[in-house]
Amino acid sequence: MGYTTYASFGLPTFLVIIVALYLLFTDSGEAFDVGRFLEETSPFVWGSLGIGLCIGLSVLGAGWGIFLTGASILGGGVRTPRISTKNLISIIFCEVVAIYGVIMGIVYSSKLQTVPEAQLYTRDNYFTGYALFFGGLTVGFCNLLCGLCVGIAGSTAALADAADPTLFVKVLVVEVFGSVLGLFGLIIGLLMIGNAKEFLPGSPAVSAIRI
Repeated sequence: MGYTTYASFGLPTFLVIIVALYLLFTDSGEAFDVGRFLEETSPFVWGSLGIGLCIGLSVLGAGWGIFLTGASILGGGVRTPRISTKNLISIIFCEVVAIYGVIMGIVYSSKLQTVPEAQLYTRDNYFTGYALFFGGLTVGFCNLLCGLCVGIAGSTAALADAADPTLFVKVLVVEVFGSVLGLFGLIIGLLMIGNAKEFLPGSPAVSAIRI
């Protein structure tokens, strides 16, 4: 466990520090400029990353939840076949998480419009790109955690139902509340792009400020 934690968090942090110190002591510190990176990265990149993370993390959460729930349903169904049918509702709850991500991906993609590069770098387009990125990141992580929550709760519901049929409804209530977390992420994602406009070409004078 300790080696895994170090490899996941300690090693990347160590490498970032080494690169930063190298740039600093070789008089190349200006290359390690976060503001410059944010300004020179195309708004299309931020928007596309947001859409990809939104759908990708949502599908990952749904698949993980189905993996956890399905294993328990199949395992418990061997000894108690009656649980195999009604516990499929847990699979549906997990699948809804992926649907949330796909819906938000479609909504976000409507903001992407073809704009000439010389007229792309405007204040409104930057705002739209950042809003799509962080909105997609928020929705994706909410759905990822929601899928895990529903998967674990659904797995517990299947095993509890196999042992005592009266426990199914009680555990199902917990699962329903867990599935609402993905809906919260969807609402937050909509709020984050509420004031974001579609990508529009700016005037040459405004876009030339970046150059």
